[in-house]
Amino acid sequence: MLIVDPIDAPCGATVRNIDLASSISAEIVAELRQAWLQYHVLVFPNQMLSPTDIERFTLSFGNFGDDPFFSPIEENSHIAAIRRDANETTPLFAENWHTDWSFQAKPPIGTCLYGIKIPPVGGDTLFSNQHKAYDELPAALKKKIEHLTAIHSAESAYSPDGVYSDRHEKNAGRSMNIVVSDEARRTQSHPFIRPHTETGALALYSTAGYIQGFAGMEEEESRELLKELYQYQGSPEFVYRHSWQANMLVMWDNRSVLHKATGGYDGYDRLLHRTTISQFD
Repeated sequence: MLIVDPIDAPCGATVRNIDLASSISAEIVAELRQAWLQYHVLVFPNQMLSPTDIERFTLSFGNFGDDPFFSPIEENSHIAAIRRDANETTPLFAENWHTDWSFQAKPPIGTCLYGIKIPPVGGDTLFSNQHKAYDELPAALKKKIEHLTAIHSAESAYSPDGVYSDRHEKNAGRSMNIVVSDEARRTQSHPFIRPHTETGALALYSTAGYIQGFAGMEEEESRELLKELYQYQGSPEFVYRHSWQANMLVMWDNRSVLHKATGGYDGYDRLLHRTTISQFD
């Protein structure tokens, strides 16, 4: 019998008594999906998974997402390696609050991340519940944003001039296989307050680094409002701090939570495998 234990945090639950290395029934998938929609982040400890197992699990919840700026691992075309080597000195990857690939017309609804090499210290992932953030919006801030449309782009991150470009000396020796492209300069608009595509629950939809500004708003005004929002959205009362273990899979809902990486593991290798989930057609 599947066991789902809520974590004492604003989001998250631990799932036990399941082997993801085997195919799972439609009934179990439905049960997991309900838990995912309720808790937004599901943690599966003690899972011995191959890349093919991770891909099969991903396809239980949707199609593969489009990952335009990562090269996949050689053996499996839908898995990206989230990697940092022990001797690496490049800036930490994904250290700002974000939801994955928000610059796409149909961003991935979910992400799966599987721990392979996990340092003994540091490397936690933070998740911030954006339904709770919306529900507790101060009235003055809600009035500022309730009708705003945000303009998203990957330009500042993945364009040839972006922060991950190897044109910057600080990125020399980065172990992750990041692909930069002029395609990153494209823009996509999304309402800042979005209904969840399955539950209809409202959430704040935001990404530090991907939002260039708000439609119809001056650049400086957009910048100041985004600073205020990012500070609010990452408030401790919305955040679950996840500590990793090897052979642990975490699945989160990009429609419901923001996430960010943390460091603190210099001198240790860290490797995780990642897939994204797009909604069934």
